[in-house]
Parts: sequence; structure tokens; C-alpha cells
Amino acid sequence: MNPVSVVGGGAWGIALATAAARGGADVLLHTRREGEPIPGVRRTRSLAEAAKHARLVLLTVPSAHVREVGRALGAHLDGHHLLVHGVRGLAAVPSRTPSFEGEDLVTLSTVLREETPVRRFGALGGPVLTGELSRGEPCVMVVASHYTEVLAAVRSAFAGSFMRIYTTPDLVGLEWASALTGILAVAIGFARGAGVGAGLVSAFAIRGVHEAARIAVAAGAEERTFTGLGGFGDLLAAIGEEDRPEVRLGLALARGEEPTSAIAALGERIEALSLAPRVADFAARHGVVAPILDAVAHGLFAQKNAPEIISTLMTAPMTGGA
Repeated sequence: MNPVSVVGGGAWGIALATAAARGGADVLLHTRREGEPIPGVRRTRSLAEAAKHARLVLLTVPSAHVREVGRALGAHLDGHHLLVHGVRGLAAVPSRTPSFEGEDLVTLSTVLREETPVRRFGALGGPVLTGELSRGEPCVMVVASHYTEVLAAVRSAFAGSFMRIYTTPDLVGLEWASALTGILAVAIGFARGAGVGAGLVSAFAIRGVHEAARIAVAAGAEERTFTGLGGFGDLLAAIGEEDRPEVRLGLALARGEEPTSAIAALGERIEALSLAPRVADFAARHGVVAPILDAVAHGLFAQKNAPEIISTLMTAPMTGGA
């Protein structure tokens, strides 16, 4: 059997573990949570056991805990391991640019490179949805890595499942796409909640993808990643998925709910709102015009009439074309 370790027992981690086990992999799930037994999946509370069990380790903890968990996990990893994260987020670090004293944004693979002895990394992204994955429905996922053995290992881990794996060498691009799509999903939920028609929602989404692409290119990503499954494909999935937390948050904001109370009511961690202001600052420093992302960052969705905001954003200047 093909051994795989999944570190992180949230809904996404459990879905990945379930899919891999369904395909015939030997899966060990590291989690501190109690839960219903998962066919083909063993549980452990030991990071050492998770590292020993498999060469391929999938990390699915919240982005705020990636550095801490990475450091603890790194004590049990070595250069033999392949470490792939499935986390939507970026990390804020003290500026590494001499002329700038604020925060920089770095990818989570950069954080893991700093905290572990592993040198072969990857990231998961694309339009795959947690519910579809858990139920064993046909779905699509993207894996990015500079290393062919990482891409092959992920494909092998899910080979017997109903999931189609696409690959890309643009690791930076997929990580930024996954993070920024979460922010855009809030905006899409808001547009839908504002009663915007399907045609305008699609135009809104296209504008958002172009904004995100320009920002990510400034960070070293490839623009084409954002027009493919890792970017626009992921956002399309968000548009069609009522249960995605970021979309539900956007819907709540369109109803006039305050962000704090809306998030509390959802009962889920939504990293898009805390990330958005940092992305807006990054965009401004690099001269990128991004009105939709700015609207999320500065809380405009909670302050004005919903149709008025959509109208303002759709008429805002935008470089690069539609």
C-alpha cells in the first residue's frame, strides 16, 4: 500500500485522508480531535509517528499555525520527506526589503522551508471542494511543485480515488492563487447577496481574477496560473458552492451583518478578512490597482449599500484589460 500522512484533523484534512484511503493508500491522520472512525484511516497524536509512517506528508492546519506546527513536525523530518501543504493563506513577516520597514508577505512553503529540513515542497489548490472530496464524488485538484517526485507522489496517493490531479511547476502562483481566491470569494458572496445578476457576477469575478493575477505576478507568480484551474477555476467553484465559508460570509455582509458577528455565527475560521489588508498593502507598494480586494480589506462591504458598492467597483479604473 502507498503510505501517506496527513497532519491536521479539520474538515479539509479529514476529506483528504478519506479520499486517499478510498483510493487504497495507507493513511495515518495526525489530529488531537476525537471523531468518527474513517474507513482505512488510522489516527495518531504523535508527529514522530506521522513522520515515520510516510515519505509524503500533507499539512492541512490553519495558516496561523503553519510555522508552529512546521517547527514541531520538522524535528522528525529529514531530506527524504516530501512536504505538501493544502493551506489557503500567506504569512506576514518583517520586511526583508531594506527600503521598507513594514511587513512582507511570503508563501507558506517559504515558512516550511525555514522551519523544517525538508527541501522538496508542494502545495494543493484548485476547484476541489471539501464536501465533494468527502463524499467520493468526481473532482479536480491542482498540485504545484518544482520537483517532479512531489507531483508524482501526490498523484500516486490519490490514484485510486475519483479525483483528477493536474500539476504545475508554479508553486508561488498556486499558493497566491489559493490565498487570494479566498478573499475574492467573500466579494462574490457579497455580490450574490446584493442581488446582482449572473452576468454581472461573472464580470465581477473576472475583474477580481485580473486583480489577483497582477498582485501575484508582483510576487513572482505566473499570470497563467490565475486563468487556469488554480485561480479562475477555484473561484468558479466558489461561485457555485453555497456552503463555502467565504461565500457565506459575503452573503451575510450583504444582509448588513457586522463581520465579527457574521464570522461567529458561521463557526468557522475565515482567514480571508485578516489577510486582505496585508494584500492591499502589498498591492499598493507594488503599484497594483485592486479595487475589489481593497473593498474587502477596508471593510467597505459592511459600511455601504450593497448595490452601490458593486456599481462603484465595476466602474473603478482597472489596468490590464478585462
